[in-house]
Amino acid sequence: MDDTEGLRPAEGVEPDTAEALAEALAECSRGHRAVLLRGGGTKIDWGRPVERVDVLVSTRRLKGIVRHERGDLTLAVRAGATIAEVNRELAQHGQWLPLDAVSDASTIGGTIAANDSGPSRHRHGTPRDLLIGIGLATTDGRVVKAGGNVVKNVAGYDLGRLMCGSFGGLAAIVTASFKLAPLPPVSGTLCAAFSTPPAAARAAATLAGSQLEPLALDVHASEATELLVRFASTAAAVDAQVAEAERLVRTCAPDRIVRVSGAGEDARWRDQIEGIWRAPGAIVKTSWLPAALGDVMSLVANLRRIGAASTELAARAGVGTGLIRIEADAAGQAAAVRRLRERRDLLQHVVLLRADRGVKALVDVWGEPGDTAGLLRALKHALDPAGILNAGRGPF
Repeated sequence: MDDTEGLRPAEGVEPDTAEALAEALAECSRGHRAVLLRGGGTKIDWGRPVERVDVLVSTRRLKGIVRHERGDLTLAVRAGATIAEVNRELAQHGQWLPLDAVSDASTIGGTIAANDSGPSRHRHGTPRDLLIGIGLATTDGRVVKAGGNVVKNVAGYDLGRLMCGSFGGLAAIVTASFKLAPLPPVSGTLCAAFSTPPAAARAAATLAGSQLEPLALDVHASEATELLVRFASTAAAVDAQVAEAERLVRTCAPDRIVRVSGAGEDARWRDQIEGIWRAPGAIVKTSWLPAALGDVMSLVANLRRIGAASTELAARAGVGTGLIRIEADAAGQAAAVRRLRERRDLLQHVVLLRADRGVKALVDVWGEPGDTAGLLRALKHALDPAGILNAGRGPF
């Protein structure tokens, strides 16, 4: 049986149907047995550490596409399927689910539960934006559905949105329906290196304010600062947009500028998505006004003055959100998180995703409870009255 953050569950369950999963949850609820839901395990250490796990419930047997309406560009899929598996299947039909997974093992259910997104968010949004329907197994043994399989059907859609970012604390996701996108035939990326963060921020603002339509617009800042902008369309459209992007970026005096495509391009974006997770240290997710990117980069660099050995920023520059990695000892990581939360004039929703238990004991993962704390507790009690699901891990 898998260890979970140092805890060893007494029992593991792998239901192969939604009904079996619902019945397993009901049995645990009746016995007040603490449940941890697990998909691919790629985000199992996100959120608050769980203090007790009696039963580990895995969704990895809930795989496969339920329905694919090619003409309507919609998909219904089971929660245990990985995004990589789904997109390999959809690619055969010239379509894709535009979600960037942190790992090939990342599942549909886990990505929704964490509302996780990557560079493609610039054009296509988050799981919350793409989701049009959802199926849930609840702790009273029911399988319930909300939304539908067509883009304009929004009946019950709020329940799907509620599950995004719930960290498995309200119900188990068993199926999900999404709107898809056509798979672009060609893509191209412009990579520009800058000697100073302000110059990179100016370049990002210039591109964001232009008539160009990138698939992704990111900035990566650590020891060096790099801007990445990706276009995906027909070959002629990509060539024209990359050329115009290069012209605009050159007005901000980059140190180096190159175009990448093919396997090299895919590897560069994979590194932008996964690289920050491969390195040690705490990882924080936060958001800001897009125009404040330069100030955010300066703030991240200045964390080294209060004890951080190194810092790294992977920013969705066009939408104003991103990940900050802080490498330091436990006290230094905690101090850096507090410093980020002090800057309410600049940052919003500073959430500590990954860190050792010692760091999470020094600073709360979610920060100070907001005005919605009472509502969230009421939702938790309504959907999980025995409090068995991922207890304490999510924002409830």
